[in-house]
Amino acid sequence: MIPGAPDPVAGPAAPGGPSAPAGPSGPRVSVYNIANGLTVLRILMVPVFVWLLLQDGTAWRLAAFAAFALASVTDKIDGDLARSRGLVTDFGKIADPIADKALTGAALIGLSALGELWWWVTAVILVREIGVTVLRFVVIRYGVIPASKGGKLKTLLQVVAIGLYILPGPFDPVRWAAMGAAVAVTVATGADYVVRAWRLRRDARPAAP
Repeated sequence: MIPGAPDPVAGPAAPGGPSAPAGPSGPRVSVYNIANGLTVLRILMVPVFVWLLLQDGTAWRLAAFAAFALASVTDKIDGDLARSRGLVTDFGKIADPIADKALTGAALIGLSALGELWWWVTAVILVREIGVTVLRFVVIRYGVIPASKGGKLKTLLQVVAIGLYILPGPFDPVRWAAMGAAVAVTVATGADYVVRAWRLRRDARPAAP
């Protein structure tokens, strides 16, 4: 569910659920669908994950890792469901990236607060993520910038690196290497997004009101 992406041809509304008014391309899909449900579940899991992360003991860390892994998996599942079943909605376009940023941000801030991750790493990643999210809304009137393979790699590296920091056991060099790769790709893809947004703004005309 990419923010700003055009809606695919919507499928029929979920039984019993309200749906938006029909548009030129047909009825819009109901906001009450399984993909959006998983997105909301991911948001609700964030405070649970943070609470588990801040507890002492190996068992609590394993529970925090399990919560983080489960929430991360729902991100993949809800996106696949939304695209394959025509369940993309405006709500999902907004809520999905919020859920992703909330989970990643909570994990990074929690690890830094515990003294296990440098604050500058957390700051670099969060500034990039928030900045790109804001930029998406700024340029949406000119067009949509599709997700790149680099962006998908960035997400994967962040999840793996954060997971290694949460999980008790891995040696520090392994964590450092994973997080270093995540930071490098995060910065590179952020710069690429800024360039693509600038080119879109330069080449496109604002949509008519």
